[in-house]
Amino acid sequence: MTITAAPESGARTAHPEHLRRVVFITAAAAMGGFLFGYDSSVVNGAVEAIRDRYDIGSATLAQVIAIALIGCAIGAATAGRIADRIGRIRCMQIAAVLFTVSAVGSALPFALWDLALWRVVGGFAIGMASVIGPAYIAEVAPPAYRGRLGAFQQGAIVAGIAMSQLVNWALLNAVGGDQRGELMGLEVWQLMLGVMVIPAVVYGLLSFVIPESPRFLVSVGKYDRARAVLREVEGPGADLDGRVAEIETAMKSERKSSFKDLMGGGFFFKPIVWVGIGLSVFQQFVGINVAFYYSSTLWQSVGVDPSASFFYSFTTSIINILGTVLAMMTIDRLGRKPLALIGSVGMALGLAFEAWAFSADLVDGRLPATEGWVALIAAHVFVFSFAISWGVVVWVMLGEIFPNRIRAAALGVAAAAQWVANWAITASFPSLSEWNLSATYVIYTVFAVLSIPFVLKFVKETKGKTLEEMG
Repeated sequence: MTITAAPESGARTAHPEHLRRVVFITAAAAMGGFLFGYDSSVVNGAVEAIRDRYDIGSATLAQVIAIALIGCAIGAATAGRIADRIGRIRCMQIAAVLFTVSAVGSALPFALWDLALWRVVGGFAIGMASVIGPAYIAEVAPPAYRGRLGAFQQGAIVAGIAMSQLVNWALLNAVGGDQRGELMGLEVWQLMLGVMVIPAVVYGLLSFVIPESPRFLVSVGKYDRARAVLREVEGPGADLDGRVAEIETAMKSERKSSFKDLMGGGFFFKPIVWVGIGLSVFQQFVGINVAFYYSSTLWQSVGVDPSASFFYSFTTSIINILGTVLAMMTIDRLGRKPLALIGSVGMALGLAFEAWAFSADLVDGRLPATEGWVALIAAHVFVFSFAISWGVVVWVMLGEIFPNRIRAAALGVAAAAQWVANWAITASFPSLSEWNLSATYVIYTVFAVLSIPFVLKFVKETKGKTLEEMG
């Protein structure tokens, strides 16, 4: 359905004097993304310590690291329905509590199964945040700025990744590089996991000072409050009655989204749902989270000492942030598809060079100098290419591409697919790398190459359109 409400209602243009408030609201909501990035990556610093403390092999270790992603998939699949029932803000508050509980439990595990359980709890919170963040931001952001504001989610994720690596590096150096060294009565890896309590509490507190989504408020009949929120984010000059009517008209033409609504089109799901799933799967199958879950272990496996490996992980995170900022500055100018295509080419090149470098025989347990430098530079090229493209584009587009009538359910399915794909890569990497590290990177290269025709054929540009125009 195409909505023909007049663009001068304020939906298309933001009032600059209100952008500061909109940016604050967006940043507060994106704290879920920060926790998403932090919790996803902080385990990087604990991998070898967990292996040593519990005396486990690569297969078991992979399951302990990856099991959180099962919680992520469940949280992502259910968050949309929960948000439709109790609101976006309440979902954020639930996620904040789960993040806090997970951080405390992970820092004080009784056994390996106990640690795995708390990681599942944290994963559920990540899954919720992965859905609620982009959906909420898309619903409160003026369309003219929605790409840049939507990119806050990925910006927060990479900031969380970088902060986790910085915390890990600082704590490791505080105990002289021993990943099982003691600090404040705990092994240092336990502190790495426990520090997440701080941003989790901040996220919870911020959720009390930002408004509910105007679309949710309209859906439950709170029209005056919806107008107040729209005035807050679009300015007093906006046609508030027109905007509320536009939202209500779109909602009256649909039922609450459900899994059944996603079916159709001959291949179980509607075509647009498959596009969302494809975006999510390709984002993970290029192996990006290997760089954040296992980078320290990866560098140590080719002869880099622990302190240096943590430093390289941190520099990769800084490159990730720089690329994300660049994407945020350009996504509303260049569009989503061009950025995705540029990134796919860059990722394919970076991964191919990594595959070549890791094919070299180790000398005294280390890569030869030339291959070592190529691997390091290629890894940074890969992460930068991902950051300027698929890292931002996917999260923005998942908040945009679905029609109103199926948005919540479709976003949940797409995000769940992302977490399942993430799990597949994370759980398989230790065993694959022991089998053949170079061949593993060849597999990731193939997926980066395949993402190019996928974008060209199936992904439509969404730059500058209102959410009501997506259906």
